[in-house]
Amino acid sequence: MSHALDASGDGGSDTPNLDFAGTTPYEDYVQADVLTHLQHLRSDDPGEMVFLVTTQVMELWFTVIVHEWETAATALREDRLPVAMDALKRSLRELEALNASWRPLAQLTPGQFNAYRAALGEGSGFQSAMYRRMEFLLGDKAASMLVPHRGAPRVHAELEKALQEPSLYDEVLSLLARRGLPVPRSVLDRDLTRRYDPSPEVEAVWTALYADPDTHLDLHRLGEVLTDVAELVWRWRNDHLVATRRAMGAKTGTGGSAGVTWLEKRAQKNVFPELWTARSHV
Repeated sequence: MSHALDASGDGGSDTPNLDFAGTTPYEDYVQADVLTHLQHLRSDDPGEMVFLVTTQVMELWFTVIVHEWETAATALREDRLPVAMDALKRSLRELEALNASWRPLAQLTPGQFNAYRAALGEGSGFQSAMYRRMEFLLGDKAASMLVPHRGAPRVHAELEKALQEPSLYDEVLSLLARRGLPVPRSVLDRDLTRRYDPSPEVEAVWTALYADPDTHLDLHRLGEVLTDVAELVWRWRNDHLVATRRAMGAKTGTGGSAGVTWLEKRAQKNVFPELWTARSHV
């Protein structure tokens, strides 16, 4: 009779089963063999593996964060604020892990980056569909951002759906309105496919909430976790900017993007803008 042996060759009741037909249950669930064979290098430079794997890890974190924010948006729509708060709080830890992904790339010298930059061809992080879904959930929308994905029907359809759906912040403002706070109809009924523009009336709503937090304590706490999200998104953009500056200075980015100039503009923008400006009036 065959039986599993531990590493020393001795059996025991506490020894895990080591003999499986076909793949292991772990492999069936995690698909580790697929993940670890997705790296197809295009240069002989050893640094390319670091760049490629780090970028793939970022894509996975984008996917998790989109899942959390979509969960939060749905919960807010259904007035399940505790569920939304839990998802948003989880996303904070995930954003921290995402931001830490810059560390392996942050010390690249221009020479090291240029050793495999040509292998990227027209490829650019600007073309990431999952990152674009993150931006759409944050309210930074534009139909033109679908153009790079016209050749991928499934991806294009997912982005088009995300473009037309309320952003996370739209759902927050709708919740505030249902709670009786004076969010203007012009904001609630706006064209959801366009970038969110700051509103003085929404700023006044957040100012009142922060001036008297006990009246709507749960909404005040929601405002704070959203501010945490916004801060970490800003840190992501800023770390991206710094890593790019170190690696390539002010040169044109991969895929013909504006490189540092574009990233500088992105780093200057606040997510959930009235949550920041309202603080000046409390």
